[in-house]
Amino acid sequence: MVNDALAKHLGIKLLEVKPGYAKASIKITKELLNAAGVTHGGTIFSLADVVFGAASNSHGPLALAMDVSIHFLKTTREGALLTATANEDNLTRKTGLYRMEVKDDKDTLIAIAEGSVYRIDK
Repeated sequence: MVNDALAKHLGIKLLEVKPGYAKASIKITKELLNAAGVTHGGTIFSLADVVFGAASNSHGPLALAMDVSIHFLKTTREGALLTATANEDNLTRKTGLYRMEVKDDKDTLIAIAEGSVYRIDK
């Protein structure tokens, strides 16, 4: 994840990674808002995607996303601190299934996502 240029650009901080799990956060700035003045869905998705990538690659073999779906539940605004976690629900030799949750600094659930990966043997 050290080479994740988008995560760096957005200000996403990877806080914890262990096998099948990752946690990251982002402070919402005005640059991360949409035209309605709330946190851009792409910002929230990117945060969820970073923990998804970290958790799915925590076992060693390269894991690439096959699909991701997200449900936006609440809006946030400038100044919010969002934290995302990814948990592994299923792991096989070739695939993995992950659930991501994004919460605000009041522990309110902001979004839920699910993604699957294909694990590449090198």
